[in-house]
Parts: sequence; structure tokens; C-alpha cells
Amino acid sequence: MTPTELAPRFFIAVAVILLFCRLVSWLLGKAGQPPVVSEMLAGVLLGPSLLGLLFPQVQAALFPAPLLPVLYVVGQVGLVFFMFQAGYAFKSHRVTRLAGTAGAVSLAGVTAPLLLGVLLVVVTADTVPLRPDGVSIGVSAAFVGVALAITAFPMLARIITERGHAGTRHGSLALASGAIDDLVAWIMLAVVLAFASGEAGPAFVTAGGAVLFGLALWLAGPRVTGPLIRSDRLDDRARMLGVVALLFLVAFYTDEIGLYAVFGAFALGVVMPQHARTDQVIAVTNPVASAVFLPLFFTFSGLRTEFALLGDPRVLLFAAACVTLAIVGKFGACWAAARLRGEPNPVALKVGALMNARGLMQLIALNVGLEAGIVNSSLFTVLVLVALITTIMTTPVLTWLERREKRVPAPVDEPALAVP
Repeated sequence: MTPTELAPRFFIAVAVILLFCRLVSWLLGKAGQPPVVSEMLAGVLLGPSLLGLLFPQVQAALFPAPLLPVLYVVGQVGLVFFMFQAGYAFKSHRVTRLAGTAGAVSLAGVTAPLLLGVLLVVVTADTVPLRPDGVSIGVSAAFVGVALAITAFPMLARIITERGHAGTRHGSLALASGAIDDLVAWIMLAVVLAFASGEAGPAFVTAGGAVLFGLALWLAGPRVTGPLIRSDRLDDRARMLGVVALLFLVAFYTDEIGLYAVFGAFALGVVMPQHARTDQVIAVTNPVASAVFLPLFFTFSGLRTEFALLGDPRVLLFAAACVTLAIVGKFGACWAAARLRGEPNPVALKVGALMNARGLMQLIALNVGLEAGIVNSSLFTVLVLVALITTIMTTPVLTWLERREKRVPAPVDEPALAVP
């Protein structure tokens, strides 16, 4: 397919994707679901799990094989902007006075699902076809564990804001815990990817490149981003172009060393100065990235999700076990940690419900694993199911908990920063 033949296919595919995502978002919005849930589900429905199953010729015409790399690249642009914003949001949520409780909740929310995921893969390794050829049980188990340990921090922040929970005890605690949780999970994912190559050379390149990147951000990051944002010599247009160019350079570097663009984008967001001009750059770039580019990533992921693979009883049982352990490991462990730190039960329950959502962050990790060759189609589908279920259940569980509190009034939330 030539570029002139591919261009009109791209335009019609994007139009279908955006309109369908909007339709699903409108329908699920009536049930209180955030847009990211609708876009995740819409992407899956446009793939072989529904459209390809009912109308295979239509799906083949809309999404021909030569179009997929284009969707991937354009979707990556959306991811880079999204992760940049996520890193900046991470920095803005200070955890100083909640550090003790947030650290305990985050530690439990990472450790429990990580261990349960590793154990599940080790126990079922010889019975369920979930590993690509050449991938060790250790790498596969570690990847599943890390995938279950991830929390959808950006979506968590959005839910808390939209539901008016910002400033409450459970809202502040969940934000602080989720920020720490995601940072630890992304570091662990980088380690898994470094070891997954099975060769010393690529692992050293990744490890050495990551160390150099970290040192460069620490030593030079503020010296570069500070003047870029604060200089009065630059107008808004030049400043935005400078930030975007820097973002893409960082994404290029981390992709080249095997850390993938999302890591670099997140890290750059963390070192950006807290300033009204940074807010303005994000306010300009984020709407287009979220509304146009991210749905293409969801669709690209959906085209690689085949729920028909769950027809294999072994895969289906593994999926059920994975969903159960994901909820127990994250919801249960975070609830227990909050209770052990002296939080009231209603606060601990809402923290557990919020931390349980994996959302887009797990979907990003799955695509990274698939591109790295350590995830096959069956495992990808299982973990997409985990991401969907744990994310979709967040809003209904929170609503149920709030209604339950209204029926049984009790002193629940203290001022958000009351306990050091």
C-alpha cells in the first residue's frame, strides 16, 4: 500500500475511532465512568474481539495491516504527551505530611500484587500457554507481577477531582500513595525489560543509559527547563516548541536505550519547574493529545486484544485467577495497610478502591511488554481484561461506599494533612 493509498485509510480510520470513542464515552458517562474507561473499552470493541468477530471484512477494510504501524506511531505521540503530564502531576502532589501512611499503603499495594502475580505464573507455568518462545519463567512472572502492581495515578487524580474528593483524607492519601506506587512500578518495569533481553550487551546499554539519563536530569534538567520556562525572551509559541522538542529528544533517547519513550516523558515531566507557564504549555498540548492521539493508542491496543483466546479453559481460568489476585492484592493490601496505620475503615476502603484501578497505565505497560517480545497474545488479552475490570469497578464501588456512609453516618474524614 503506497503512502497516497494509506493516507485516506488513515483519515477514515481516525474519524471512525474518534466518533466511536465519543459514543461509548457518552453511553458509559451516564453510568459515571470516566472517559479513559470508555476509550479503553471502545478500543477493544473495534478490534477482533467484537468488530472483527461480527464483521471481519469491515474491520479489515478499516484497519488494514499497513495502517497499524501508523496508528502505533501516532498513538505514541499521545502517550508521550500523556506521560509528560503524568510526571508533572506527580511532582505537584506533595506527600510530605502523609509520607508515613502513604509509604505504607504504597508498599503494600506494590508488594502484595507483585508477589501474587509472580506466584500465579510460577504455579501455572507448565499448564497455561502464556510465554513467547525464549522467554524465561522468571521474566514472565516478574512482568505479570509488575503489571498487577501498577496503579492508574493520572486517572486516580481525575476521579478524585471530578467527584469532589480533593482535600479529603482518603483523596489526599490515595494521590500520595498512587504517585509513589507508579514511580516504583515503572522503575521495576524498567529492570524487568533490562533483564528480558537475555544478553549482557543490551542490559548494560539499558542500565548504563538509564544511569546517564538520571544523572543528566538531576544535574542539567533544572538548568535547561528552568530558563526555557522562565525566560522572558521567549514568547508562548517559542516556549511550547522548545518544550515539545525537548520532550521528543528525551523520548528518542530513552527509546534508543531500551527504556521506551514513556519513561523519558514521565521523567521530564517530573523535573519541569512548577510554574504558570508550564501549566500553560500542558493546557495547550494536552487537549489535542488526549482527545485525538490517545484514542488511537487504545484502538491499536484493542486490535491486539483477542477475547476469543479466553475460549481456552486454561487461559480463562488463569484470567479469573489473575483478576481475583489483582483485586485482593491491591484493594485488600492497601485497605489493610491503611487500617494498620490507624485510618478509619471508610477511609481505608475508599483508598483501596481508588488504588485498585489500573487503567491506561497498565495498558501502556502491556504494550511495552508486547513490543519487547516478553508478552504473547494470550497474556496480553488476560492483562487487558484485568485493566478493564479493575478500572470499571472503581466508580461503582466508590458510589456504593458513599451511599453506605450516608445510611450509617460516622466521622470519616479528618483534615487531609492532620497526621504527620
